[in-house]
Amino acid sequence: MKKISWEFRIGLVLVLLLLGLCIVSLFYTPYGTNQEVGAKFLPPSGSFLFGTDNLGRDVFSRVMVGSQTVFLVGFVSVAIGLVFGVLLGSIAGFAGKWVDEVIMRLMDAMLSFPGILFALMYVAVFGFGIFNATVALGIMAIPRFARITRSGFIQVKQMPYIDLARSIGVSKVRIMFVHILPNIISPLIVAASMGFATAILAEAGLSYLGLGVQPPDPSWGRMLKDSQNSFLSAPHYALAPGLMITLTVLGFNLLGDGIRDIKEVK
Repeated sequence: MKKISWEFRIGLVLVLLLLGLCIVSLFYTPYGTNQEVGAKFLPPSGSFLFGTDNLGRDVFSRVMVGSQTVFLVGFVSVAIGLVFGVLLGSIAGFAGKWVDEVIMRLMDAMLSFPGILFALMYVAVFGFGIFNATVALGIMAIPRFARITRSGFIQVKQMPYIDLARSIGVSKVRIMFVHILPNIISPLIVAASMGFATAILAEAGLSYLGLGVQPPDPSWGRMLKDSQNSFLSAPHYALAPGLMITLTVLGFNLLGDGIRDIKEVK
């Protein structure tokens, strides 16, 4: 049995802690997220763990609720990319020939376009807000999963047991999704973990630019923007959301590296 790496252990602990914080925030926060509970820019204390912001709101409560956005955007955008990417990659890898060529040239075209620029254009056209930002990030993730799936299908479909399944009349759909797809799950799991971290950074960037979560709803990226003018006088306001973004991205990246080591994914 392969030894579990330290990357996997640390990544799993960080992700579980942050997920626990998100779940707790659904039922409890020390203060209301839009409630003025003290003077502006109070430093961290027993009453206000991360201090207060520019409007006298509790930063810790807003960080807690902001974690809901992080996991929502991460899970939904990765799900969109995974579902459509796996579907397109499966068809391309199994069918081959001109079908493969058309699908993969489309994926190459999407990859050649800067992802964050596409997200900016998408929300500019369809409107600001968390829904459109999430859809844009999901579309950005499709080519990554499609390429991984296609590569796996090309390798596995040449195995003798696939030829045997064809010879006994097993349908193409069953061969694709019952006999081939389960054998390429490992690299997809690693890609999903990495994609979650990418989605978190992209969402924070969009919210920082005012294109993601809209005020007064809390968002770690938006909190960073609001704190930039007071960084020298109240550094705690910027450090709190910045630290949370760092730990979350680090956690999912380490978790992905750990899973790759365990599964020996190259």
